[in-house]
Amino acid sequence: MGSPHHPYHPPSANITNYQPNERPILINGAAFALLIAVFVGIGLFLAKRIVRSGASSSKRRQQQLGLGEQFGICWFLLCGFLHCFFESYYVLNYKTLAGQQTLFAQLWKEYSLSDSRYLSRDLFVLTIESLTVVTLGPLSLLTAYLLARGNDLACLSQAVVSAMHLFSVALYYGMCFVSESVNGHRYSRPEFLYFWVYFVGFNAPWVVFPLFLLNQSSREIKRAFTLASNAQSLVRNAGDKKTS
Repeated sequence: MGSPHHPYHPPSANITNYQPNERPILINGAAFALLIAVFVGIGLFLAKRIVRSGASSSKRRQQQLGLGEQFGICWFLLCGFLHCFFESYYVLNYKTLAGQQTLFAQLWKEYSLSDSRYLSRDLFVLTIESLTVVTLGPLSLLTAYLLARGNDLACLSQAVVSAMHLFSVALYYGMCFVSESVNGHRYSRPEFLYFWVYFVGFNAPWVVFPLFLLNQSSREIKRAFTLASNAQSLVRNAGDKKTS
């Protein structure tokens, strides 16, 4: 049954079997940050030891990852962790999340103060989170791997994942505002922490960084097409000289 006493907005939200968090947010946040740091740290450690495809041992000194590549790998490892583990936990436990006391459940209950749809079994939220788990999670980890390998497909994969992140954030915000306009109530508590820090701030990186990475990929793809076009021109000119 829905709990009549919960801190979420709107107060009429039907949140089943809600139980307050047993641990303070600072403890949960620190534990979550540590998990992310360990996952990303191990991933970057392994990435630095991956021998790039097609390279000989004499070129290993030239294979060291630059700061830009390390940033890209860390970013996609972070995305992979959040999508494959944190968000998949929501998808698998959305029916009983409000009453759980696991680390991930308490973090979801804390974030839901900025968007109560996560605890009220909203079908749109469940759908977009499910799609994120099965598509963006694996693709993010694949992109991190391709970047570590120096694979030619890394640029394309980075562009695709970044574009998908931008689309998912736009869809998430758009549907939230449309739903609020239609229903006439807000899903976020009005406090600065919950709306501006949680709802806006926690999602903002998936706008800023994908825009940067998409621009970077676009330039690389354009440069590749330019080089290919120049090469074709050289071959064509060489053929014309032989026939003349």
